[in-house]
Amino acid sequence: MQFIETRGNDGQKPASVTFSEAILSPSASFGGLYVPKSLPSLDQAYLESHLESHYKTLAIDFLEKFGIDIEKEVLEEALKRYDAFDDPSNPVPLTQIEEDCFVSELYHGPTRAFKDMALQPFGYVLSKLAQQKNENYLIMAATSGDTGPATLETFKNQKNVKVACLYPDGGTSDVQRLQMVTEDGENLKVIGVKGNFDDTQNTLKELLASEDFKAELKAHNIKLSAANSVNFGRIIFQIIYHIHSYLELVRKNAITMGEKIYLVVPSGNFGNALGAYYAKKAGLPIEKILISSNINNILTDWINKGEYDLTSRTLVQTESPAMDILKSSNVERIMYDKFGPARTKELMDSLANEGKYQLTDDEIAAIQEDFAASFSDDDECESVVGAYAKKGYIMDPHTATCMKAYERLREKPLKTVVYSTAEWTKFSPAVSKALGKEVEGDIAALKTVSDAANVSVPDMIRALFDKPVRHTVVVDKENIKGEMLSFL
Repeated sequence: MQFIETRGNDGQKPASVTFSEAILSPSASFGGLYVPKSLPSLDQAYLESHLESHYKTLAIDFLEKFGIDIEKEVLEEALKRYDAFDDPSNPVPLTQIEEDCFVSELYHGPTRAFKDMALQPFGYVLSKLAQQKNENYLIMAATSGDTGPATLETFKNQKNVKVACLYPDGGTSDVQRLQMVTEDGENLKVIGVKGNFDDTQNTLKELLASEDFKAELKAHNIKLSAANSVNFGRIIFQIIYHIHSYLELVRKNAITMGEKIYLVVPSGNFGNALGAYYAKKAGLPIEKILISSNINNILTDWINKGEYDLTSRTLVQTESPAMDILKSSNVERIMYDKFGPARTKELMDSLANEGKYQLTDDEIAAIQEDFAASFSDDDECESVVGAYAKKGYIMDPHTATCMKAYERLREKPLKTVVYSTAEWTKFSPAVSKALGKEVEGDIAALKTVSDAANVSVPDMIRALFDKPVRHTVVVDKENIKGEMLSFL
């Protein structure tokens, strides 16, 4: 499998690269991204062949079918990371909450968020590649709350890699922040940034594309990569759980093989939704992908009106902070697939230079072939969390945004999978408030929700509050580069 560039080729980089090259050096020509030249087929025969497969069996076969240049032994070892999830026999359980609605719980890994599904195996693969090449890498990660903890966890004390993790100071939940600032790996650096997630992600992309920064790293005998979903190594693992969700519905006799379903994906940086799109394009029977956002609803405008306008918006902090994003990276990969490299470059250049772009009517129609979108504010999410708590199911605020899409966007009475991207424990004050019990601080909120709903708090969350804080640096975004270099 070869990977090509979303904005075309600049004549300096290779016209196409292998998977390993794309994940080790994820910045493509003109600041673009890498995408696969083609996709493997997920036809009915393929799905039927995996009806009885373990998640790891499905994953290894899909990765081999994709034709990536990673040895099977390395992939098998990487996928063993799922053995540390709550239920090694099924790392992604599917829970029914309505007659036609099921929740795919992606948060049963070590950091209690969906990023573990991709970053646990990805971290092993990237570190192994670095060791095989006898090269050293700086892995950068910008986080709105979930990528950071998962990246630090997977790369902690791995050979040949150092990690610099950027988070918006005050822009994550307390648990998310503690998961980062208490990490004790010698190869890890956590940097708080005065600003929002878009500030941290913009800096990451600028540094990835900066030849000067790469030259400075080369002086330290270090190369540069990233753990954000700009890296296709993240995305490839995020396709797999959409296939698994479909197979789980068949196993539960909720659908028959070949029957179409809806997927509802809470979206910020659009990587999870992109994985669903690639699964649909490859043949998974998906009627449409329903995108849910919080009040930072730029994706809703993009899908419904073809409008991407940063000039009229200010990022708002919400109770679903992992979606407090205005500049969504993976939208670019969708536009490449729909409109080609020249138009994608034109649109992304317009966003960079003018802060906005507008799709044509035909382009909007092309996006709406696969996507529909809605958004919920914090009050609506609290209402949803409270309503489902009374039914005996506790969800986090990000998952709660999905329920409006489930109720209002489906045009056909099809079974629906809602993706739950984080455990409630990462956002316990908001959940406690939704249960009508507003308390101060995460410790009190965790106990309140646990007692009120009779749900347990995992040990890895409880332990955070007793761990020493090891990373205290908070800088202006202009000083990020210097902080990284001093770390190296």
